[in-house]
Amino acid sequence: MRTAISTKGQIVMPAEMRRLDGIQPGEQFEFERLAPGEYRLVRAQPPANQGLVDWLLACPAPGYFVAIDSESTDSL
Repeated sequence: MRTAISTKGQIVMPAEMRRLDGIQPGEQFEFERLAPGEYRLVRAQPPANQGLVDWLLACPAPGYFVAIDSESTDSL
């Protein structure tokens, strides 16, 4: 994908790239010069809760949590 640099030196990341990686306004990135004309842009920190669901599903062991029948609160 191509993008342009503004007169203020800003680079716009294409919407499709932001959508694919869940990038939100205000997130910070590391900008690194690798060689003349070659650069790397890396997200400074992972998005909030990245991997949280996988971690919760792995705790403490598969099959540990089981569904329970719902009880009515009508009689309370």
